[in-house]
Amino acid sequence: MVLDNGPLKGINPHIMFISLAITVALVVFALAFPAQSSMVVDQVRTVITIAANFWYVSLAALFLVFCVWIGFSKYGKIRLGRDDEKPEFGYFAWFAMVYAAGQGIGIIFWSIAEPMFHFSSGSPFSPDMANEDAATSAIAISFFHWGLNAWAIYCVVGLSLAFACYRLGKPLSIRYTLHPLFGEKVTGKWGVLIDVIAVFATLFGIATSLGMGAQQINAGLSEIWGIPQSSSVQLILIVVITLCALISVLTGLKKGVKYLSIGNMWLTMVLLLFFFLFGPTLYIVKTFFSGTFEYIMQFFNFNVFVESTSSSIGDEDASWKSMWQGWWTVFYWGWWMSWAPFVGVFVARVSRGRTIREFIWGVVGVSSLLSFVWIAAYGGTALYLDLFEDAGIAAVVSSDVSKALYATFAGMDLGYLSTGAMIVGTVLVATYFITSSDSGTLVLTTIMSEGCESPLNRHRIIWGVMQGVVASVLLVVGGDAALSSLQTASIAAALPFSVIMLLMCCSLYKGVRDEFRVTVKSPAYKASLSD
Repeated sequence: MVLDNGPLKGINPHIMFISLAITVALVVFALAFPAQSSMVVDQVRTVITIAANFWYVSLAALFLVFCVWIGFSKYGKIRLGRDDEKPEFGYFAWFAMVYAAGQGIGIIFWSIAEPMFHFSSGSPFSPDMANEDAATSAIAISFFHWGLNAWAIYCVVGLSLAFACYRLGKPLSIRYTLHPLFGEKVTGKWGVLIDVIAVFATLFGIATSLGMGAQQINAGLSEIWGIPQSSSVQLILIVVITLCALISVLTGLKKGVKYLSIGNMWLTMVLLLFFFLFGPTLYIVKTFFSGTFEYIMQFFNFNVFVESTSSSIGDEDASWKSMWQGWWTVFYWGWWMSWAPFVGVFVARVSRGRTIREFIWGVVGVSSLLSFVWIAAYGGTALYLDLFEDAGIAAVVSSDVSKALYATFAGMDLGYLSTGAMIVGTVLVATYFITSSDSGTLVLTTIMSEGCESPLNRHRIIWGVMQGVVASVLLVVGGDAALSSLQTASIAAALPFSVIMLLMCCSLYKGVRDEFRVTVKSPAYKASLSD
């Protein structure tokens, strides 16, 4: 049962102007009252960390269970499109666009920094510090934060959108993921509320990554050419790369966005090959397998562990910085959820013609595996250098996480090769920066156009600029604690959207169940089951 849903014209003024008005008000308040804004950021982070950690941890586990179940169920062969429809993109281009949208700047920023933090400081899952057991545990925890749970969060939104749009013929908009559950009620004021929440989650989630990307590019320029690390340089970087992203997004999905994503994938492979060829190859391979084994053995513990907050509640000296889970797991799950509307719309857009099972296998399985290889190569190299060559990377990371990648290249001590790798790494961060921004712009305008797959250029320009503005303001307001400001924005924006995601699971189940009852009688569908 598939209906053609041709692109809608124009933009929903309610979604557009409500989102724009609130965003402008927040930006003006932050710039006019920076001290108060910084205090609010700190308070919001503390409240969410103390009160909502169980919520975030439980939802991430639930989403993974849901994706695995529906992928292996009888509904797995339902095609996201007509029963005879073929995918629009080949596997390589599809994986490249999915992975570039879903991980992008974030994994470059944290693939070394996170393992080094756990390695040097320990975690609730291992008392070891600065030894080989600590290194294995650090990699396993990083796999947890960048693996199956993270991609399941994206998958819930992407699959719900792709099913509603390409199977049920609804517009490619967040509100219509709940159509199987609520029917035409999603076309009214409740639909506007849903889309506005999605816009804010997307806007602040992307702004978080753009801010981190600017910090890391600045660190690279500092290491290579001695350009000072400062907020003014980072603001200039945001402006320049936002302009590049606008040029890309104005060329459309099948030109600028597609080719930049493919370019990212090739550069990613070049750097991975660099680590495997010139890094501790055997140790990287060992790290991948030992980390994967530890991840599997600790998988249940990772997903049910909830840090006690009873001692922190009412304690004026308590700080979210003293809470491991708030600093790591809660931030990550909130960050993924804030990115989920953006990644979900984009992944759905490039996945037409795939089956539900194929979609889940590609988005959750293949993407997680690539993240594991990435972290083993990057993080494993840094761990080896600290363990066996006393490179001091952990000390660098503890003082400035944006220097993690460059400290590792320097620790490899390969002369011009290390310098060349730093340049390639900086270019890769920049291209991921651009693809995150241009894809995010396309998604924001798609949501506000209620599913129009070719939003008007003037709307792309407005919201492309707005992403850069929000990222800049978060950096300025954060000051010395800019990273905290960026992280708080993402987890706060994710909180209301997490409720919508829970409803998406219920809606998707009802939708595929009803669709199966209809299509199971179709000769074309029966033929597809025997393929």
